[in-house]
Amino acid sequence: MPSGADMSDQSFLESWSLNFNELEFVEAFNLASRIWVAFQLRFFQTHGRFPSRAQDLSSEGLEYLAQQLDVKIPVDQEQFDYRHVNARRHRVAILKHLGVRRATDRDRLALRSWIFENCRRSSAPTVEEQVASAYAWGLSNSIYISSDKIMERLVRSARPDFLEDLLASIARALPANTRRQLDESLSEPRGYGGFHLMKNGVGAATLANVLGACERLTFIAGLELSSEHLAGIDPSWIAMLCRRVERENASEMRRHSDDRRIGLYALYLMDRQKRLTDDLIDLFLEITHRLQTRSRRRVITRIARDIERVYGKDQLLCSMAEAAIEYPEGRVIDVIYPVASVAKLKAVIEEHRASGTLDKRIQTVMRGSYANHYRRMMPKLLSVLRFRSNNSVWRPILDALERIAEWRKEGRRTVPVGSIPAGWKEFVVDDKGRLNVISYEICILGQLRSSIRAREIWVEGADRYRNPDHDLPADFDECRASYYADLGLPQDAQAFVTNIRSQLEKELRLLNETLPKNDKVRLRATGDNRICITPFERQPEPAGLINLKNEIGRTWPMTSLLDVLKETALDTRFLDCFESSASREVLTEDVRNRRLLLTLYGVGTNAGLNRIATGTEGVSIDELAHVYRRYVNATALRAACAKVANATLAIRDPDIWGSVGMACAADSTKFGAWDRNLMTEWHARYGGRGVMIYWHVERRATCIYSQLKRCSSSEVAAMIEGVLRHCTDMEIQRQYVDSHGQSAVGFAFAHLFGFELAPRLKAIASQKLMLASADQRASLTNLTPILAGVVDWDEIARQYDEMVKYAAAMQHGTADPESILRRFSKGDVMHPT
Repeated sequence: MPSGADMSDQSFLESWSLNFNELEFVEAFNLASRIWVAFQLRFFQTHGRFPSRAQDLSSEGLEYLAQQLDVKIPVDQEQFDYRHVNARRHRVAILKHLGVRRATDRDRLALRSWIFENCRRSSAPTVEEQVASAYAWGLSNSIYISSDKIMERLVRSARPDFLEDLLASIARALPANTRRQLDESLSEPRGYGGFHLMKNGVGAATLANVLGACERLTFIAGLELSSEHLAGIDPSWIAMLCRRVERENASEMRRHSDDRRIGLYALYLMDRQKRLTDDLIDLFLEITHRLQTRSRRRVITRIARDIERVYGKDQLLCSMAEAAIEYPEGRVIDVIYPVASVAKLKAVIEEHRASGTLDKRIQTVMRGSYANHYRRMMPKLLSVLRFRSNNSVWRPILDALERIAEWRKEGRRTVPVGSIPAGWKEFVVDDKGRLNVISYEICILGQLRSSIRAREIWVEGADRYRNPDHDLPADFDECRASYYADLGLPQDAQAFVTNIRSQLEKELRLLNETLPKNDKVRLRATGDNRICITPFERQPEPAGLINLKNEIGRTWPMTSLLDVLKETALDTRFLDCFESSASREVLTEDVRNRRLLLTLYGVGTNAGLNRIATGTEGVSIDELAHVYRRYVNATALRAACAKVANATLAIRDPDIWGSVGMACAADSTKFGAWDRNLMTEWHARYGGRGVMIYWHVERRATCIYSQLKRCSSSEVAAMIEGVLRHCTDMEIQRQYVDSHGQSAVGFAFAHLFGFELAPRLKAIASQKLMLASADQRASLTNLTPILAGVVDWDEIARQYDEMVKYAAAMQHGTADPESILRRFSKGDVMHPT
């Protein structure tokens, strides 16, 4: 139960305030018992159960209740015994006062049915969260479940029943031919459409990988799996069942009953179809980008080599002219060759033949690379992807893709109007008006890549590249007030704009007044870089910190990481976050926890499970691999990390560490990765191929969130995702980032989400300030060199509702920030909002 410090003021008052009727009821007890009667009364009305756990005790709640009752706060709060006979008598009186009755068998059956239906409507919460929801249902129906064990048993029995019912409904809806194909896939797991092949990743962008992934997607599409039984089912349940299939081999799958086996496999392939489609789109984007960048690199390298070969061409021409004038009757071999060698003259001829604009030479190289290699994979890849668009402006590209497919069969050479950019017409159409099909394909694929990245063209059956309209909350119009309330924003656009405008005016006036007193900042009147900032001097390391490091080194000189991990698990119980993906669990808690620790240690340190099993007695590689398959997944790891972070924040002594604070810093780190990893990309700034890990770290160096990102992905999106999804008790009100973690769109969404974005701008010298109104310019004399235009407040008011809709989509998880921000971050696409 959250303490008063972790609750908002409003929720704290709602939880612990006594009304007149309750005060009258509590005052009927003796003076010593009143505080505890009031505590149990308010706790029950908030949670639907009576306090029975050590963490249920709230010192802040007791203090507030004591103020209302005008009694003293209990000195020894820990000595209160919930099982004492007096406490039980108090609970009986409370139930009678509230008109709540103990649950009968019929009530338990009704509660179990409600849990079953609630599983269908809600996400896949933990057992503890469902127990809390079930207690709330009992309170709303004036029913009291007297034991946590009874409630947990009801929840644990309803969850598998819901899953079995879901799988059975999926299996029974499949035609006999589809069931037969699924059984054959499990019987021949390494054959065409085999179970093990279905689980393979796409891999790097090679010809074999692309064709293999296309075959797998074609096989799944041929099964004609219907997802109508998944309508209304939260994706977290589907992800949990897919993890279960992902961790099993073909023989383990064949052991399930018919409906369970077919239902699990069909559900997995439905999800796999989306992921394969996304991966193939990623491959398409990478292949198209690679074709452009490698062609450009080859041309530039060749130009540099040509320049080196014919260096001094003007001097060479002058020497040849002088020799020809001096010996007009001489032979070339006697007059010219002594001045310019044959090799030098050949280099000049080759350079002249290859002369032309840089773009034309790049396009020529691209055509050769595409015709000789990439064209073998691209037709098959495009044939399995179904492109769509909600914007008629992009319809010519879709028409062009259909024409390209027809031309491969018919050999037509016509130019569709409106599909060729002006810069490509000379490359695509020759002097006789004939179309070069290969050049035309390259042109269209380049435009297709840009429109897919901007979400203007989407792919049917994809997840990350799905219809962008599905990213937004479907019930936004009906629940507009609720979404605005969740964001803490007014529904009146003019009120929102007026508030921002007044804030901007106030901050500009304050900056104008304080800037002359700041000796670290001065403004230039001319030039591009008008802001001058004096760097701060580096602070010396505190002596106390140096002594603390030395003392830790002397006390724990050779502490094993495994020991640290074990002690953390004992103190925080983060191993409880790892639940088996199987339907039942046979390992004892001690055995499971020991193997989990070894598995996490082996994977986390990159030592590997084989090495850990070899160096540890009483455990085998198969046992660790089984634990890894069944227990370790991204959701469980994130929950465990949040639990450790919360424990770290809670255990700190404020006298030493200070308050937890509400500020956080975020930045990324590049890690090298193999090319086979689909997320591996070349990093434009750091160089080399790899991936990015984006960290969110609070002010005292505790990491509260981390995420794996592509090198080309938006750091602004990663910043927003960390603020929204960090899952710790910390409330972030200020987020520090570097220059790559901010943008104008990022500032806008940060304000809508209610936190301050504080970037460390690398180009701070050239920044400008927007004005709230044109009349304000004359009063800001100290800021004149860096003042820009006036904010278009009318446009903000017009687009306010749309901005809130996108913010609500990110907050409620209907779309990830990366997908949303793509629609605003491409310079060649003008988004209305």
